[in-house]
Amino acid sequence: MLLDNLDKKALENFRGYVVRKDLASLIKGGANVPAFVLEYLLANTCSTEDEEKIKDGIENVKKVLREHYVNPEECNLIQSKIKEKGRYKIIDKIAVDLEPQKDHYWASISNSNIKKANISEELVKTHEKMLLGGIWAIIEMEYDPLIIIGTKVFPFVVRDIKPIQLSSFDGGRIADKRKNFTNEEWKILLLRSAGYEPGSENMGDRKQTLLLMRLIPLVEANFNMVELGPRSSGKSYIYKEITPYALLISGGQGTVAKIFVNNTTGRVGSVGEWDAICFDESTNKLFKDKDAIPMMKDYMESGSFSRAGKGGEIAGQASIIYNGNINQPVETVLQTSHLFSPFADEISHDTAFLDRINLFLPGWEITKFSPSNFTNHFGFSTDFFSETLKFQRKMTYYDVIDRYFSFGHHLKQRDSKAVRKIVSGLIKLLHPDGIFTKEDIREYLTLAMEMRRRVKEQLKRIGGMEFWDTNFSYIDKDTQEEVFVGLPEERGNDLIEKHPLPPGICYTSTSDGESNSLVKIEVVALKGSGKLNITGTNNSAVRENIKNTYNYLKANEKTILTEQHSLKGYDINIQITNLLGAYISEGVGSAVYVAIISAIYSKNLKAGLAVLGNISIGGVIEKSSNFADKTTLLSENGAKTILVPMDNLKEMTTLPASILGKTDIPFYSNSQMLLQKAVDG
Repeated sequence: MLLDNLDKKALENFRGYVVRKDLASLIKGGANVPAFVLEYLLANTCSTEDEEKIKDGIENVKKVLREHYVNPEECNLIQSKIKEKGRYKIIDKIAVDLEPQKDHYWASISNSNIKKANISEELVKTHEKMLLGGIWAIIEMEYDPLIIIGTKVFPFVVRDIKPIQLSSFDGGRIADKRKNFTNEEWKILLLRSAGYEPGSENMGDRKQTLLLMRLIPLVEANFNMVELGPRSSGKSYIYKEITPYALLISGGQGTVAKIFVNNTTGRVGSVGEWDAICFDESTNKLFKDKDAIPMMKDYMESGSFSRAGKGGEIAGQASIIYNGNINQPVETVLQTSHLFSPFADEISHDTAFLDRINLFLPGWEITKFSPSNFTNHFGFSTDFFSETLKFQRKMTYYDVIDRYFSFGHHLKQRDSKAVRKIVSGLIKLLHPDGIFTKEDIREYLTLAMEMRRRVKEQLKRIGGMEFWDTNFSYIDKDTQEEVFVGLPEERGNDLIEKHPLPPGICYTSTSDGESNSLVKIEVVALKGSGKLNITGTNNSAVRENIKNTYNYLKANEKTILTEQHSLKGYDINIQITNLLGAYISEGVGSAVYVAIISAIYSKNLKAGLAVLGNISIGGVIEKSSNFADKTTLLSENGAKTILVPMDNLKEMTTLPASILGKTDIPFYSNSQMLLQKAVDG
């Protein structure tokens, strides 16, 4: 293997704690042993660039595995060896259960198929995770045929165990050595440590970032994450293979006793013992017990829960991850439903549950992995890597955002909490030395807002107006510039929807003379007292456009609206969203006009409709500036019909022929003509 500069730098700074990440897979073969077990054995002998030493190290690990690792089909042989030798060390997964009726702990040794092995209470207290799903360890077994309980012989005894993890960890090493790496180098080293090769095919910056974000629940306590994506994209790999501090639960296997608290023994469950709990295949049923859902809501909200009938709060620090498979394009799901719909019925429409999700990772952007996507370069050995991630849980960067930015008014308390936790997690991963710049934080803040907004956009689809405030933005404290953060999947290939537009939805384009923006208008008309609420823009000229249009409609509603649809009986909520471009500027009035009326009458607008122009307070149709640029922008982003003021007719010759071939461009001279040409059917 040819070492690159990062390999050499990793060896120079972390010798003894890095290993070639392909070695585990070379040794593993058909053995179902986690990567962190193999790399625990490899790290001490294979943390070198010397190929001969690596070969010797591999042979040594193979020998240890050959003699002590238990394959399930060898269970009878291993039991026989324990009997013959009296004492024998094995590498296996050990779990413990308490039999309260006999006040006795029993150990189960997974691959060895030993169901009831004696184990001392001291060992159980020292390694309590054996009670919560089990741990991988080097286990010293003993055989004693004289142990008789009742009339049965229970000869197997767990004499000692050594968990497969580092015995000590110096967190200062990471902080001290981080300064020797650039941001990009450190990011690549983290991804290689997780097994990925950033330089491989289909591993662009965006995909690398999404893969890195899978690690946030391991560094951020009480973090709630959802990922929806195709099969074979490694959604559960992180929590199964690279850390002994995460628990993977198959769909439908969650119980109150195991996850929260055992009412018989009083023992706190998985949320108190693990750093992360991943519910795999969450498109199936999640929990066996009905009362698990309300307890999980409490826990996801506050990190604690009440024990029914016992009083008091019980706390935990485990992060919660829900993984699910998606079998169709995300655009198809969004056309007919919402992105939580593939998940289990018990949560897919429970807005109170879903609103507690901090981060919705777009796993559909992470394609299935090929062999070339896994690295053969050096990365942290998984035991060192997992300890590094665990160590970072002690830190917090919750308030770092406030040094440079403030939140736009659409972010509610849960939104800002989620965004802060995501940014804190990214800082822990990428800047364990605590050294970062304003631009680093801007990048992480933009990502965080996208990931949380994805949750809110789906809640808006499910729960309506309660979750209307989705137009997330942040304000630069130095420049006072407000930046709005969108979602890539809300745009699809064409930002403008090609099917008939739902009531209240219309598109337009604005221009400040130098740059153009593609703008989405969303209007919701609710029974009320005639209030007007504008969100999504602080531009005074745009707000004035909207108010002028509203006041024109209000002054002329007797000729435009029926009596039962009077504006006096509605509260009009208008949200302006910048889908593409730098800034929204004036010229939105005509689009707002048709959106308001379609919302009041619940009428669809034409498929792919966009409207240019403005309506004055007196009803005059104002010419659209930068006509050719706006029309081109709208057409290229999916507009099928663009309604244009009559005063722009002379400029038709300035349009490219390609635009005229795919987009219909009718003209209007008054508000009545505008409405007639906008409404579908």
